[in-house]
Amino acid sequence: MIYTLMSKNTPVLDLEIHGETASILKIVEIHNKKHLPVGVRISEKKTDISSLNKWWQGRSIPASRYGIRDALEIMQVPYTEQLLLKCFGLSLSDQYWINPKSNPMEWNKVNFFENTFSDDVGNVLFGQEVQSEDLDLMSPDNTSDGWLKKKWKIIDGKLCLIKAGSNPFNQEPLNEVVASAIQRRLKKEPYTSYALVWENNYPYSVCENFINTDTELVSAWNICQTEKKPNHVSPYNHYLSCCEHLGIPNIKESIDYMLAVDFIIANSDRHYSNFGAVRDVNTLEWTGAAPLFDCGTSMWHDQLVQNIKPHKDVPSKPFKSYHSEQIKLAGSLEWIDFSALHGIDEECKEILKASAYIDTARCDALCYGIRKRIELLQSLMMKQGVINVNGKTHQEMNLKM
Repeated sequence: MIYTLMSKNTPVLDLEIHGETASILKIVEIHNKKHLPVGVRISEKKTDISSLNKWWQGRSIPASRYGIRDALEIMQVPYTEQLLLKCFGLSLSDQYWINPKSNPMEWNKVNFFENTFSDDVGNVLFGQEVQSEDLDLMSPDNTSDGWLKKKWKIIDGKLCLIKAGSNPFNQEPLNEVVASAIQRRLKKEPYTSYALVWENNYPYSVCENFINTDTELVSAWNICQTEKKPNHVSPYNHYLSCCEHLGIPNIKESIDYMLAVDFIIANSDRHYSNFGAVRDVNTLEWTGAAPLFDCGTSMWHDQLVQNIKPHKDVPSKPFKSYHSEQIKLAGSLEWIDFSALHGIDEECKEILKASAYIDTARCDALCYGIRKRIELLQSLMMKQGVINVNGKTHQEMNLKM
């Protein structure tokens, strides 16, 4: 079937999509190269099918999503990629969608930013009982990524993402709230604020969408596809170079901030798909780095209490294998006011102790871990000779090390 790939109201290209696999078979005509997805390679004569397919099928729910096989059976859909066709590829992270050539539609009547959508897909993904066998699959949940259960819902008129945790501790939603508390105290960069909701004693994180009808989230992975990385260039410098050439402002400061926060919370899964930048879809101008989000896979979320060792090096992503090396990329970080983080362990305790899946021993170990990670980062900064404590540098305080 022939579709037009659209960016909001702008036709980008016509393409043929296989009805069963939902893969792109060929590009029929290019209408607007400037509005192609970031990272899709183009030549003088054609758009590369491989990179376009990778971008397109990357919009679908990953096969690793918890409970996805059972959900697909209930929805009577064989592959997660087919769900893309059920919602015309519409997302709440950008304005790309596919418009059937045989029956054209209007953006303002189908997009999920301005129109209601079905809860059926989200309820199925969460293992909830569905009220009808005739499911409505028109949902932004069809284009949500990640392996944890998640769904979009309109709450008090706002577009919100609800996300579950994983066994045995279901800790990820609480980690999101802890990360929000830390960033609220730092007052440095925009961040995504998370709250908690409870259902059947299970915690879920809730955050409001930071993308609207005029903006799009572009992942770091897509940004890195805009240039081939030379062998001698590090992943960190390659990402900064790509951002610089695209014209994304203040990216170094935002990445330094991300590295510092991830160090404190011992984030083990900051991959190239859960950070990036925001672009205006109308002007194609970049507004800057995306607010920090998706911090759940941190704080030893899947480790037993005896393995919560904050002084031991923690695996990291995306630039270095361990946080002790990755944090060096961030420079002096003299902007951190460590006094603002005093007492954060007590705030964390109030958040964590509400969960039936986190006993007292685990709660105490996690709060101790956060406090020690902050102290460790502070120690690293003091060794550099510059640290912000109550607004004074280390040299100004004449402290001896």
